[in-house]
Amino acid sequence: MRILCVAEKPAMSKSLAQILSNGQFSSRPTNDQYTRNHEFTYKLPNNTMAHVVMTAVRGHLFSTDFPSRYRKWHSCAPVELFELEIEKATSKDLTSVEQNLRQESRLADQVMIWTDCDREGENIGAEIATVCRRQNQRLTICRARFSSVTPAEVHRAMRNPVMLDMRQAEAVDARMELDLRIGASFTRFQTLNLQNSFPALFEGVISYGPCQFPTLGFVVDQFRRVENFIPENFWKLELKHNKDGLDTTFTWQRGHLFDQLVCLIIYEACIEITGPKVVITKVKSQPTSKYRPLPLTTVELQKNGSKFLSIPSDEVMTAAESLYMKGWISYPRTETDQFDANYNLMSLIEKQTHNSQWGRFAQRLVEGGYRNPRRGKNNDQAHPPIHPVMHTENLDGNEKRVFEFITRRFLACCAEDAKGDQTDIEATIHTESFKATGLIIKERNYLDVYPYDKWTGTVLPNFSEGEEFIPTEFLMKMGATTPPTLLTESQLIALMDKNGIGTDATIAEHIKTITKREYVVRSKRDKEYVFTPSTLGIALVEGYDNIGLDMSLSKPFLRSQLESNLKLICSGNKSKDQVVREAIEMYRNVFEIVNRDKRILQEVKKKKKKKKKRLFNGPFGFDDYTGEHRLTHWMVIGS
Repeated sequence: MRILCVAEKPAMSKSLAQILSNGQFSSRPTNDQYTRNHEFTYKLPNNTMAHVVMTAVRGHLFSTDFPSRYRKWHSCAPVELFELEIEKATSKDLTSVEQNLRQESRLADQVMIWTDCDREGENIGAEIATVCRRQNQRLTICRARFSSVTPAEVHRAMRNPVMLDMRQAEAVDARMELDLRIGASFTRFQTLNLQNSFPALFEGVISYGPCQFPTLGFVVDQFRRVENFIPENFWKLELKHNKDGLDTTFTWQRGHLFDQLVCLIIYEACIEITGPKVVITKVKSQPTSKYRPLPLTTVELQKNGSKFLSIPSDEVMTAAESLYMKGWISYPRTETDQFDANYNLMSLIEKQTHNSQWGRFAQRLVEGGYRNPRRGKNNDQAHPPIHPVMHTENLDGNEKRVFEFITRRFLACCAEDAKGDQTDIEATIHTESFKATGLIIKERNYLDVYPYDKWTGTVLPNFSEGEEFIPTEFLMKMGATTPPTLLTESQLIALMDKNGIGTDATIAEHIKTITKREYVVRSKRDKEYVFTPSTLGIALVEGYDNIGLDMSLSKPFLRSQLESNLKLICSGNKSKDQVVREAIEMYRNVFEIVNRDKRILQEVKKKKKKKKKRLFNGPFGFDDYTGEHRLTHWMVIGS
């Protein structure tokens, strides 16, 4: 039996061949300079010896486009692109890859797909199957389903092939067609109308993407909050007391008031009527815990990588994908935050006991500290949470830092919650209530391996109910509200995930795209990346918003609905044709309104061009909020 195995990338092909052949394989070049064919024999479950050729593609083989006669920008009206025929053919730079597949298919009995086990991987697998069957119609097609590049997982997948999931493949076809039609029509519209009006201000293509624009909208919305912020003074009461050498600050239960006179009346009443005398009304001590983190999903990896590692989300995913292909971690694109009950986590923990940094903690888990991980609410039924599958200390750069985070997160998931004792003290002065909280950490547990979570203890002196005293300080203070911060990358990822913009696997790429297109600028503030919209980015969002669409292009509703429909294709509840037809009708209606009211969009451009004064002026023509003005001014009323 002759089996042709096809991986998604050449590096993965070599790793799989190394495992399946136990290192006993031969390699030969192909017509494609990046791809080699690896040959070996493999014993199948029925004791049949198979001759295996392991090769690879380089991602998607096919590209989708309009016929050549419609590719010039003035060849048709942009609105016609919603209905014109489209072509799907092998990309010009991948014809050598196609030739290799055709040649190897001639003598094969079976093609086994080894692409990534997600929607995109199923679609690439379907493309591979199409090419191979054109050459050899007698082929049987199957796919290997695996979540990590480890010997046990790879051999299991080889011996238990499954069928390609054509529903997932069709969902990707639908998404590709819609992205082409929607993106091309709006990009041509924007560029032809806006660039011609303002050629000196806007050079190049003013592109549109159905995921990128809602992403840009989130950034602009937050920037507007910053730019339109008006500080407002407030007043509050602050109670402090020193006892047994320990300072305790009691927080006013009203928080603060925006009416100075009302606050002053309350303050003076407390002083004049009670002296001011403090009465402890309640002392409550109880055990408390800080929960260990949930198992790691792709979205959480991107958020935490940006927040704690100061690595842009697209670079986090690049590092994670490299770690996966090298066999160090499980598949890095997953929505699952719960481990299967039968998953052998202890064997994975044991592999980490030799590490110089977290090995001792792993040993503690092996020796009795292990706890079953918490179970989240999400399970994509395809892949487990992201976790290390092997131990290594021979990494550097982003890969080293991402692997460390993934491993520490995994070990923390398998440890006990941190435990402590919390004391809540309630006090009154006259009619006003105050509260102080203390914490004594008894057992750090998972915190010993997971420095990304903070839990700080606060020691309080001993107070008893009914105790009375004159406070060390009782003040009325004035403060001012502070502006919101620019949108951080972790916040942007959370918004995209919550609103269904992109998938866990594409969120980072959408953020990268709006940065590359100069709709936003990404800069580092306090170790985390934040986003500021460019003048062009602001103008586009404001222009579309001013048109008054029921479903604005800068809001998440249109794309979120499409993402939901793509999932319905995967579940079999809607057909690809139905989803494409509904989406085209929806976006075409929006396009016609925008085209009718394009003068509104152009007027916003003119205003932006003429507008010189901005609240914050940053480099490179971008509005830039530095955060240096976030000062709070206090005025002490009493002493």
